[in-house]
Amino acid sequence: MIEHLETFISEIANSIKKGSFVKLSLANYKGSEPHLQKILIRLVETKKGVRLYFLYRSETRDVAKNYDFDLGLGLIAEALDDGFRSGHLFTSEGDLQLDISHKGKTRLNRAKPVFKQAPSLGHDREKIALVDSNSFYLKALGITDDTGRVKDKQQDKWRQINKFVEVVANLVAKSELKDKKSLSIVDMGSGKGYLTFAAYDHFRNSLGLDVTITGIDVKNDLVDLCNGVAKACDFDGLSFVVGKIGDLNVAAPDILIALHACNTATDEALFKGISANASLIIAAPCCHQEIRPQITPPAMFKDVLKHGVMLERCAEMITDGLRSLLLERSGYSTKLFEFVNTEHTPKNNMLAATRLVEPKSPERFQRQIDDIKELYGIDHQHLESLLDTKIAV
Repeated sequence: MIEHLETFISEIANSIKKGSFVKLSLANYKGSEPHLQKILIRLVETKKGVRLYFLYRSETRDVAKNYDFDLGLGLIAEALDDGFRSGHLFTSEGDLQLDISHKGKTRLNRAKPVFKQAPSLGHDREKIALVDSNSFYLKALGITDDTGRVKDKQQDKWRQINKFVEVVANLVAKSELKDKKSLSIVDMGSGKGYLTFAAYDHFRNSLGLDVTITGIDVKNDLVDLCNGVAKACDFDGLSFVVGKIGDLNVAAPDILIALHACNTATDEALFKGISANASLIIAAPCCHQEIRPQITPPAMFKDVLKHGVMLERCAEMITDGLRSLLLERSGYSTKLFEFVNTEHTPKNNMLAATRLVEPKSPERFQRQIDDIKELYGIDHQHLESLLDTKIAV
């Protein structure tokens, strides 16, 4: 072990025991691992207790890991003994910096504390973003600049990305998938892939799961772009293919995602998820054109729905309400909620369906569906037609 390293590790351990530990950074990497730049370390509270949170920062991607204290301290010592030439410990009592020259000579410097008190673990946990703005794919897709700063014109998309990862992570944590070590996900209508990349990065690199995600889009140029970025990021489990939602055969994914699939394409995606018996189905419906021309306003709403804007909102409510009931009829529990505030995106409903172990009786949902259709004079709804055709066959 190099000189002063044992003292440095001991100081880290003591600061953790005393509750004065704030954070630790390992930098000036000269080892053999390609692209690795630094390691940022802090304390987090997990379901298994307090752990050391390691964020391995590199040029192409960031990887997060949680370790218990003994293993974490051993990894810190190993990192400083094999490639990292600088370690900076921040505590509420004083800071300590270990510098290692290219010849192996060391210097240990003490300084007054930058931070006057250690952060609470609860607050610290909130500060750890699910999406790192310095991730390479965000730069390649134009969300952030070369320094990792979110571009002014991309602030709305940045909020959407973070909210999406938060929502999906919470849904998985509360579903039958919560203990699975591997996940298969299909993203129908992946577009430029912002959300697809963020989901893969979170499940693979932050949670350490064996995840496979396939993004599907009709545009060849977007598919080629996303495959190129995935390859540059070494995201081996992420791929993109050209195709239309209705024409694709889905091989039983754990999670099916369809964000902003237009009009009845949302119904096609929901049908694919139900048919594949997906554990989670997540959709953000866009364009509700099928139902609107069918609506015959009930007498009590005739003068309300004569206004185009009110009729449009009514069509949106009925369409997504029927989709929710049809999912529940098919053995899922559903949540329909605001995805992102309306000032950030014009289409802000998210429909999340979780497969039930013990499905509820479909008859009561069908009665509600029939009553709603009769009240508004609706003849057909695409998801219902697809499901009923499947049942008939």
